[in-house]
Amino acid sequence: MTNLTAKTENVSQRDKFTDPDKTQDGSERAKVALTKLETLWFNTGTLCNIECENCYILSSPTNDALAYIKEDEVTPYLDEIAALDLGTREIGFTGGEPFMNPDMIAMAEAALSRGFEVLILTNAMAPMMRPKIKTGLLSLLARYGKQLTLRISLDHYSAALHDAERGKGAFEKSAEGLSWLSEHGFQITIAGRSFSNEVESDARAAYAALFKERGWAIDADDAMSLVIFPEMDETAEVPEITSECWDILGLAPSDIMCASSRMIVKRRGETSPKVLPCTLIPYRADFEMGKSLAASLNADEGMFDNGAVKLCHVHCAKFCVLGGGSCSS
Repeated sequence: MTNLTAKTENVSQRDKFTDPDKTQDGSERAKVALTKLETLWFNTGTLCNIECENCYILSSPTNDALAYIKEDEVTPYLDEIAALDLGTREIGFTGGEPFMNPDMIAMAEAALSRGFEVLILTNAMAPMMRPKIKTGLLSLLARYGKQLTLRISLDHYSAALHDAERGKGAFEKSAEGLSWLSEHGFQITIAGRSFSNEVESDARAAYAALFKERGWAIDADDAMSLVIFPEMDETAEVPEITSECWDILGLAPSDIMCASSRMIVKRRGETSPKVLPCTLIPYRADFEMGKSLAASLNADEGMFDNGAVKLCHVHCAKFCVLGGGSCSS
């Protein structure tokens, strides 16, 4: 890490991540090939019942830049997975708030009925607690059991810090939804955030105390049951990732999220969804890999090299490579 830092110190962030092939100092930019499509994500739309202080995707009650995706737009991708024999294990749904999308239960069932594991990211607030959604979730639970997982965004174990991000009273509203899910036996996990100067072991111990107090059957020491994500800040000063960095950092391209996942988005005003490398860059047209999974496998211009993703975004460096972040389960 010392060599990596020394190589990039005093370099302006403004001019980084501009050339798909070369970093600012002329080094070969790192790229990541798809080893297996383990997880296929669908963004259900950017509309959300709340507006968080630092939402990377700018979800809000008014932002519909990513339109609601529909069941009949999801199922062709599920069929394509089978046709291409991609061996995909998991279908993920994220937003926005997925349970604002009218087709959320139907889309989850379409994936579950084909044998996929399904992961839904939610704040567990009012949209999820509507009677129609609760009935639909209970029906899915009865038929598919542990095949379905809900990951609840609980930014911090303290109400004060969580509410500072998501609004006054948000913590208790999410806690109410969590309690309902727990009481009915749903498989639930938690997504927290890494706050500056907080030791992860201390944070996990505090989450564990919260889970015990509330009666939520979640193992705070399990990295998949409690995922603590690194912060995402597009203005952050971070080094670009070169092809030499893998050895310096002791990592392999296959360790990075885009080696095992892709994401489907539908932008407002467009007639069809698009394939992107990951969940973190939904607005960048230059990261589009085509309209189908088949096309994405051989994307070969701009940010791609025969399907491999060039790590030409600050999130690639800060969240995935240096932060070790991954959105799948």
